[in-house]
Amino acid sequence: QVQLVESGGGLAQAGGSLRLSCAASARIFSVYAMAWFRQAPGKEREFVTAISRRGDNTFYADSVKGRFTISRDNAKNTVSLQMNSLKPEDTAVYYCAADLFGCSGDRCSTKLNEYEYWGQGTQVTVSS
Repeated sequence: QVQLVESGGGLAQAGGSLRLSCAASARIFSVYAMAWFRQAPGKEREFVTAISRRGDNTFYADSVKGRFTISRDNAKNTVSLQMNSLKPEDTAVYYCAADLFGCSGDRCSTKLNEYEYWGQGTQVTVSS
């Protein structure tokens, strides 16, 4: 069983930055691929980014490519999401997710149902 706890959400202005963190309780964190998803009001949860077990492969949704950066620290059992050049359309609840098989080779899954463990989410609001 893996417990995930997100932090770092809040309010930012358009063009600003926020950094989200996800702390994992996994005994061996490095065996899990990690991802971030988000859900805006009235919309389905969508993939944002994922990172492989060792952090050597990352994958981004087109909507955040070049603006968001995912990273992980296996020694601290954490994964982070640096969000720059924020836009009002980035407003959503952001969820951290983990799965043993989320990434394979140089590809990571973008599908909701392929991640087994989820955090409770953290709200990000971007004002125009």
